[in-house]
Amino acid sequence: MPQPPLILTLELDEAAFAEFDGQRRRYFPPALNKIPAHVTLFHHLPGEEERGIVETLAAEVRAQAPLPVAVASLRFIGRGVAYGLDSPRLSALRGRLAATFEPWLTPQDRQGYRPHVTVQNKVAPEEARALHRELEAAFVPREITGIGLLLWRYLGGPWEARGRFPFGGA
Repeated sequence: MPQPPLILTLELDEAAFAEFDGQRRRYFPPALNKIPAHVTLFHHLPGEEERGIVETLAAEVRAQAPLPVAVASLRFIGRGVAYGLDSPRLSALRGRLAATFEPWLTPQDRQGYRPHVTVQNKVAPEEARALHRELEAAFVPREITGIGLLLWRYLGGPWEARGRFPFGGA
């Protein structure tokens, strides 16, 4: 029987995570908010390959210094709002992992990578537009830091933590 899939996310520095997760708890519909704020690298890796995935991640992070990540934009996503991120080093890391995980990648994970943090989703478009206007009025681009990778098991809504992989210099 196949294991539930795995999800890989970027671990953010404490202040950035606190800010984004606080906004997510404030703006995401409470009944639908089953996970913390996150930056997804892969949405669906095979659960039965967890051991090899863990070994790959452990080897990859050993020489990886913390990553500068620009919070570059605020995006209206139709029924929600997300912060658009930009980091050439994060994209390069994801590209290396994608090459390793290539046989397992789903169509969603084969698409171009556009890192973001969703703080609102699954609301009426008018509500999302109002929040976008509110957040955009105070938005200032800034830099945060990616300090590691987090591996999760998808449990049909909530996620189960499966591993934390801090970057070598973190």
